[in-house]
Amino acid sequence: MKTVVVAGLGYVGLPLAMRAAGAGHLVIGYDVDGGRVKLLEAGESYIEDVPSAELAAAVAAGTFRPSCEARACAGFDTAVITVPTPLRDGLPDLAYLEAASRTLARYLRPGATVIVESTSYPGTTQEQVLPWLEDGSGLVAGTDFHLGYSPERIDPGNTTWTLATTPKVISGINAASLQAVQEFYHGIVEHTVAVSSPREAELAKIIENTFRHVNIALVNELAMFAHDLGINIWEAISAASTKPFGYMPFTPGPGVGGHCLPIDPSYLSWRVQRTLGQNFRFVELANDINNHMPDYVARRLTLALNTRGRPVRGSRILLLGLAYKKNTGDARESPALRVAQLLHAMGANVRAADPHTSQATSTPAITRVEPTTEELAAADAVILLTDHDAFNTTEITAHATYILDCRHTLTGDNVETL
Repeated sequence: MKTVVVAGLGYVGLPLAMRAAGAGHLVIGYDVDGGRVKLLEAGESYIEDVPSAELAAAVAAGTFRPSCEARACAGFDTAVITVPTPLRDGLPDLAYLEAASRTLARYLRPGATVIVESTSYPGTTQEQVLPWLEDGSGLVAGTDFHLGYSPERIDPGNTTWTLATTPKVISGINAASLQAVQEFYHGIVEHTVAVSSPREAELAKIIENTFRHVNIALVNELAMFAHDLGINIWEAISAASTKPFGYMPFTPGPGVGGHCLPIDPSYLSWRVQRTLGQNFRFVELANDINNHMPDYVARRLTLALNTRGRPVRGSRILLLGLAYKKNTGDARESPALRVAQLLHAMGANVRAADPHTSQATSTPAITRVEPTTEELAAADAVILLTDHDAFNTTEITAHATYILDCRHTLTGDNVETL
């Protein structure tokens, strides 16, 4: 049994902590959010992929010990950093990563291993995390302790490709570090993919997310043009998808959310601009298109109401889904929240139903309701933003007067697709 610290207990860190505990390690879950720690100590999970029963069992057995005290990190053999790396005013913010690194540095011992899973621009591990750890510990990376990077590939709600079954890209700053990183993930994941240095691993993660970001932007722009041209984009995508080679289907939506797509490609764009003085035009264009999809949704609703003789101001609008992703409660950077804000600013009475997100997800622009038949019937318009399985599609189409379906889930004379 090894002592493992997981720093940051969100959508990436908590599933990893549970998996490591299940693999026989003693896991210290460190998070500066005291509210999170109290929930975890009580065996209450706030992540869909971690059942509360599994969490409670690990806490009761003592294999998982959540704490917001830095001293709980003392004595670790391996530490994994899974803290957020947000954008602030369009610029990378590594404050959480730096804080976690400096905290771990205080307890870093010879022979220990530190692994970064937080997404950042290529070079972060070696240019930022390494000196933070050395400065705080007095030890030398690659000689006294091991350091590596392994990008997270968590897909909330995916029961096929889980933390365990998804191949894990791994790297180290030298051969000994790579070996230590691989030894840690052995038994936690089924398959690892080693690359030559953390820079390649960091870039691999951003390539994955940029690929999706750009292709989603492509179909979102196609959807706008197709609508104006009177063409069914969904039928065209379905037809294109029958090609068994050279094509991968992506579908339009109200925008992108989560941490990966709205944020991660911009880290690489920033790095390219700062280091090379060049613009990453694909990312900048994708950002522009995807960031403005909520505006397009609001515009489409405005036009639909106008054709029915109603202004947006004073209209009762019911939003179905606040999470950015189907069947999850993850509302990080969710386009649904932006749609709500836009409609509220236009004077609409905005109501929203989501069976997965907490009340804390709401904003002053939103009144939270249940998607009852009465709510559906009372709405001047219903917008399906997230196609949760929990929504009763039959009731929605039967009772709503008008529906703007942003996910191509519903059918009926009262349904208009994005």
